[in-house]
Order: sequence, then C-alpha cells, then structure tokens
Amino acid sequence: MKRLILGVAGAAAAGALVWGGLAFSSIAEPVSIAADQGNVARGAYLARAGGCIACHTDIAGGGKPLAGGAPLDTPFGTFYAPNLTQDPQQGIGNWTLEDFARALRQGVSPEGEPYYPAFPYSFYTRLSDQDIADLWAAFRTVPAVAQPSREQQLEFPFNIRSGLRLWQQLYLERQRFQPSADADQRFNRGAYLVEGAAHCAACHTPRNLLGGLDPDAAFQGASGLPDGGSAPAITAAALQANGWTVEDLAYALKSGITPDGDVLGGTMGEVIRDGTSFLSQADREAIAHYLLNNRS
Repeated sequence: MKRLILGVAGAAAAGALVWGGLAFSSIAEPVSIAADQGNVARGAYLARAGGCIACHTDIAGGGKPLAGGAPLDTPFGTFYAPNLTQDPQQGIGNWTLEDFARALRQGVSPEGEPYYPAFPYSFYTRLSDQDIADLWAAFRTVPAVAQPSREQQLEFPFNIRSGLRLWQQLYLERQRFQPSADADQRFNRGAYLVEGAAHCAACHTPRNLLGGLDPDAAFQGASGLPDGGSAPAITAAALQANGWTVEDLAYALKSGITPDGDVLGGTMGEVIRDGTSFLSQADREAIAHYLLNNRS
C-alpha cells in the first residue's frame, strides 16, 4: 500500500511538473515572412474567404467592421472575437507583420499568450507567406475603432489560458498547404480553400471533450455548435447521396438556396452572407468540386 501511495504521488508530481513546464514555456517560434509587398485587394478577398469579417464584426449589434464580434456561445462558454481595427490600444495598430503572422499561424499573441482555438489558427497554418503579407496589407487599411475587446466568459477549467499550451501541443499541426501532384488545378484550389482559409472542418467535423477535431470523422457533421446549432456531413459520399452537384453547391455558396428551394440559415447563413457569397464563381466551383471528389 505504501508503495502504491508513493507511486501515485510520484505520478501526480510528474504530471504537475509537465503541466507547469508547459504553462510557463514559450510556444512561439521564430517568424520570418518571405513575400513580395502585400496586395490589399488579394488580402481583402482572402479575409472574406477566411471569415474574418463574419466573426470579428457584431453585425446584429450595429458594430463597426472588425471592431469585435457578437457573442459566440459554445459548450465551453462564451467567446468574443476581439477588435482587429488599427486602433493602437484596443486593436492591432501597434502590431508588426511578424506579430500578425505568429497569431495566424501559431495562435500566439504579441505578448506570448496562446489564443483560444475558437480563432481557427490551426487552419491558417496552411497560408503561404504571400497570403500573410496580403492579409496584413488589407488589415492595415481598416479604420481604427477605440472599442475594447470583451473578455471571454468561459467555464472552469477552460478559463485557464495557460492550459492552451497543452492543447496546442496535442492538436496544433503547423503545416503549409501542399497541392496534390495527382490532382488538377481546380481540385487543389478547392482543397486550399476548404482545408485552409475557409476552414470548413471547424464546423463540419466533430470535436472531442477538449475541443480537438476528430481526424477520423473529418467532414462527417457535428453538433454542439454555437447557439446549439449543428452542421451536416459534407463528405463526398454524403453530398452525392443527397443529390448535390458542383453547380448546385456552388450556387448555394453564393445564394444560400439549396436545390429543393430551402434556405441555409444559422451559422452557415452567416458564412455565406459575409464570406462565400463574395468569392468568385471559379472559387465556389473549386470548393464544390473538391468536396464532391475528396476521398481522403
């Protein structure tokens, strides 16, 4: 019995040391962006594809563009997307390109604190250096709004931000997008948008108790979304079984209208209104083509 107690105590002490080491260790990596001067138009387009406006603007509350988002109610608590305007105190006006890149790709603030993965940085790791430079150029044009970001209202233990260091060790894969050599250009463009910028899996893939995506159930649908919503399966098999075609799906991503005349509402309605409806027809068709032909 004494040996068992000592063993449990030793395991607990070891766990505490690991937790403590993760809680206070740096999770940021050096940043170096090799890109041409950022293009504002390309960056603004990518911001639409990435859902930046939809999440960081309180449209229902009459908020200014990118000055902070509406409440996002989840099983972990309520999240509020922060102010991304050029205000130096309340927004990101004092950030550098490297700060911006670190936030997008690593989920780390300029102060070295981890961000909650409600901010889908795990998908933005796939963005290229030029994507980052273009986005940064676009964000630099956003008028400053001196509106403080709201504090996250989360349940214990999710309100312990240092615990996110462990979450990132478990679930954050830092990887750039790599096109498939065996696929055509339209398929690869769709893959880049779906798997990266548009982060479709964030809603259409179930999560575990810690909020990590289940890689074995990619695009198989999920429940427990903000405000109690759910997202249907968008695997190739599921879409084909429901009669979707590339043309139908591309049209739905523009209009929000399904082939049977129904309207896509809830979170998907917002994604379409503030995001995919602004994409080119070619990009919407690329997304549809990828989803209907992806077998991975």
